[in-house]
Amino acid sequence: MRQEIIALYDEYTHKGMDRRLFMERLAALAGGMAAAAALVPLLEANYAHGAMTEPDDPSLTTERVSVPTDSGELAGYLAKPADASQPLPAIIVVHENRGLNPHIEDVARRAAKEGFLVLAPDFLSSLGGTPDDPDAAREMFGGLDMDQVTAQARAAIDWLAAREDSNGNVGIVGFCWGGGVVGRVAVAAPELDAGVVFYGPAPPSEEVASIQAPLLLHYAGLDERIGAGVPDFEEALEAAGKTYTLHMYEGVNHAFHNDTSEARYDEEAATLAWERTIAFFKETLAG
Repeated sequence: MRQEIIALYDEYTHKGMDRRLFMERLAALAGGMAAAAALVPLLEANYAHGAMTEPDDPSLTTERVSVPTDSGELAGYLAKPADASQPLPAIIVVHENRGLNPHIEDVARRAAKEGFLVLAPDFLSSLGGTPDDPDAAREMFGGLDMDQVTAQARAAIDWLAAREDSNGNVGIVGFCWGGGVVGRVAVAAPELDAGVVFYGPAPPSEEVASIQAPLLLHYAGLDERIGAGVPDFEEALEAAGKTYTLHMYEGVNHAFHNDTSEARYDEEAATLAWERTIAFFKETLAG
């Protein structure tokens, strides 16, 4: 798919463009409204298309949970190996700006199948929870208090660390909007044991010195919007002597790991980034 169409969709999903304007501009690029309509399913999420695990996978135990925080209950999806006999390292999976949807629950199950206790919180809980309509979910993110989100994530870290089925070590991985949350949490939470960012905006350079957890950073070579902040982030990490590994996946787009979006998903890059993520968490969160 032409890169200008990918860039337009990225602008639509991250910069508040309304759907009518998006379709008008897409039609101009595609050569007509009918052609634009045919492209939309390739751009938007198809949860069934991308699922890699089954919700009722017998090798896993899953449940809906509620995490107490100072700003109210944080709903979440918890997954772990069904046959776990020892406390497990724990991971928080932070969703994109579409909320806690079937794709993120699938990602949580993938991590659980690798031997982790995994919590995927719904950070739209304070606004009534993630709706079924992805566009409605996207519009809700402007109403979030990001300091409250950071505090809720820290409460989730404490909640996981204190569970009997946890070994007390907690990491966090986030995608897109969730990647930005990982940066904020890494700055604010000395209790965090490891963080992984998938193409999320970097925290302010002047706050990087507060980061204590080791970081694994995944970015997309064609992602000009997020990529613009990467050099300053890396410079700040180097200047502060932080432990991090940064991978730039050339020739792929923002959201390359999201296999529900046919136009942006890149199987090779996604597979490699996920393998690196699991290996990183196994190294940093071992008991």
